[in-house]
Amino acid sequence: MADEVAAPTTRASLRELAVFFLRLGATAFGGPAAHISMMKQMVVRERSWLTRAKFLDLLGAANLLPGPSSTELAIYIGYEQAGFAGLLLGGTCFILPAALLTLGIAWLYVRMGTLPQVGGILYGIKPVIIVVIAEALWHLARAALKSWLLAFVGLLAGAAALLRANPLFILLASGALVMTFQLGRRARPGAGSVAAWFLPMAAGSPASVAMLPLFLAFAKIGAVVFGSGYVLLAFLRADFVNHLHWLTEAQLLDAVAVGQFTPGPVFTTATFIGYLLGGIPGAVAATAGIFAPAFVLVVISGPLVPRLRRSPMASAFLDGVNVASLGLMAAVTWQLGRAALVDAKTVAIAVAGALLLFWFRLNSAWLVLGGAAVGFAISH
Repeated sequence: MADEVAAPTTRASLRELAVFFLRLGATAFGGPAAHISMMKQMVVRERSWLTRAKFLDLLGAANLLPGPSSTELAIYIGYEQAGFAGLLLGGTCFILPAALLTLGIAWLYVRMGTLPQVGGILYGIKPVIIVVIAEALWHLARAALKSWLLAFVGLLAGAAALLRANPLFILLASGALVMTFQLGRRARPGAGSVAAWFLPMAAGSPASVAMLPLFLAFAKIGAVVFGSGYVLLAFLRADFVNHLHWLTEAQLLDAVAVGQFTPGPVFTTATFIGYLLGGIPGAVAATAGIFAPAFVLVVISGPLVPRLRRSPMASAFLDGVNVASLGLMAAVTWQLGRAALVDAKTVAIAVAGALLLFWFRLNSAWLVLGGAAVGFAISH
């Protein structure tokens, strides 16, 4: 595994970044943990754009920010490869395929009154996703677990996640714990410091909601929400169902379901809701609103990540955050595994996927598409 530890030998062009993230956004099923796993395989192992250690640092930084962690990681990778232009391109191209697909499903939903039947596809995808995440965890852990202390903190983080502790608390507490031990050993301080948009839609639109309030409502959520799609569900229910009364409970659950079974960021749930509330302009406003904070936060924090490693105190904190991130991923893998491996067929799909990924090194994108095809064939 020396090739994953040594300095990268290649740097991506803007065209390569665009093609890579468009492809990833169109095939990355399974939520943030699966997205991160696929990015790790493609960016570190296949393309050598980042070392494994650098990838872990960017992942730790993304997990400390509110908003969609896998999208923020894509933005970080784009920034690391090609500066501000790469930042914009990486994030936009990762979001775009899922947003367009979600928009198409929303269009059908408004006209049909129900969601397409995707149970069979999910049946085959979920077991494969477990394998993809487990493979990434194995390789990332080899880089992150530099000591028995870090291994212990990672285990504590995973256990806390299974007990439903707040993800941000887990990350911050893990970083603080490792930093405290390191400072105790070093006994010295660290060295670093750290017009249609304003008016309601015309009659006949899916709903009558002004675009600027819609944008701001989603921007607020994108700026404060931490955790999984289930945390996003809580924020959306509080704002859009209980407070603003823009959605019914059934519409909200359908919107979250679309975000779960489409590839790319789960936060494209906003695209679906935006279309319901304001047609295509509403979809654009909602999508831009929920993802805009991620771009701003990465722009602000991106230059700080390399400086963290130059400070002994901040570097120890980041080590703790990194292993805690893996602990959170491990907890998600366990929970998803219990929901995905429900019978002999799903176990067989997972075993076949593990053989193809670990032994034959099949690209995870093809693995996910193959799982979808098998699931569809089994259910018909």
